[in-house]
Amino acid sequence: MLTAIVATFIIGYLVIVFEHPLRLDKSVPALIMGALIWALISLSGLDVVDHLHKISKLDPVLLHHTGKTAEILFFLLGAMTIVELVDLHRGFAVITNRITTHSKVKLMWLLCVLSFFLSATLDNLAATIVLVSLLRRLVPHREERLWFVSMAVIGANAGGAWSPIGDVTTTMLWIGKKVSTPGLIEHLVLPSIVCIVVPAIIASFLKPFRGPIQVSHDSSLSRNRELLLSSKTMLFVGIGALIFVPIFKTVTHLPPYVGMMLSLGFVWMVSEYIHPEEDFSEERRHMYSVHKALSRVELSSITFFLGILLAVAGLESVAVTHNGHQVGFLMYLAEVLQQAVPNQNIVVMILGVLSAIVDNVPLVAATMGMYTEPIDASLWHFIAYSAGTGGSMLIIGSAAGVAAMGMERINFIWYLKNISWLAALGFVSGALTFLAVSGLID
Repeated sequence: MLTAIVATFIIGYLVIVFEHPLRLDKSVPALIMGALIWALISLSGLDVVDHLHKISKLDPVLLHHTGKTAEILFFLLGAMTIVELVDLHRGFAVITNRITTHSKVKLMWLLCVLSFFLSATLDNLAATIVLVSLLRRLVPHREERLWFVSMAVIGANAGGAWSPIGDVTTTMLWIGKKVSTPGLIEHLVLPSIVCIVVPAIIASFLKPFRGPIQVSHDSSLSRNRELLLSSKTMLFVGIGALIFVPIFKTVTHLPPYVGMMLSLGFVWMVSEYIHPEEDFSEERRHMYSVHKALSRVELSSITFFLGILLAVAGLESVAVTHNGHQVGFLMYLAEVLQQAVPNQNIVVMILGVLSAIVDNVPLVAATMGMYTEPIDASLWHFIAYSAGTGGSMLIIGSAAGVAAMGMERINFIWYLKNISWLAALGFVSGALTFLAVSGLID
């Protein structure tokens, strides 16, 4: 039955990959795959392990994973709603109206810098949502915009790797007392910079980033939009609310979605009392309301997240016997990989590649149970880098990529052909930089 579970995941994954040739929304196979894997576990009577790697009953294990998945979905829904609300009030026009360049290369470099630092300040998911909304104003033609969005994903993942709040995996290592904030910054800032600079340099010579950005007459407002009375206020309130989330988490030690709920409630309250126009009437209030913003949120990306995360959770939870004891299937794969490749650095780089294929959260969780190195050991920093940036090699390999895929309907195969090699070069360059620098630091 374990074979059937793994086969279900592989088949579902392939259907997601070929969604465009099959003309089937990726949410469909993700939802079916997630439900079927847990149904097969239940019907087969296979043992499952909980988050402490102990044999447990199915219901509490499923409830735990559903709760962790819901945390991500609530966070995503809140962030997307805030971004859409700011956009309704033309808040992003405050920024885009100041960007006067029509040069693709200059815009690409500006975007990489923004994504790198915004991701470290917020997190790679929220940063990507904000940047995609900005790019919709700056690059009206979707075919051109996809290239910029993809570079934003690479930049956001690179920026999130050196910040304890920039990526869910670095947050896990930070909370688990595997890394400290100063240690993470000291060891990973330079490799993370290399991870985005190398692809950006190469992209500067590619045809899609040469010449001016195409701006049609009917989309001229995409760049220069007239500001509303509420534009600046909603921009500062919205961005401030997103920045507040990691601060709230640090102070209260509550999950990020709780802070996002508080931020959304505050932004919602401001939007109820602010007047976007001089002669603002009650009849026009719905045009700037949260209800309008919610109607613009791409809910298919939410359902895709739900299916894919529950599917991976099933693989993480189903128990297999290894060396006389039962462990989760993903933990088993990690241990087999460790035995097959004794060099830890190579294992961690392989982990980065695998994080582009399956969710990096259970992979990092597995390594946290495999190794006993002390806090701020080079191994933990390298795991943080590899798991955080390796996901850029596939569009579904990171939260930032999945968010961009959902918002812009990016084709998996298009990303694989055009962007994956750039992300891979950046990942390897950053990894080699880490190995070189960590030898000097240690």
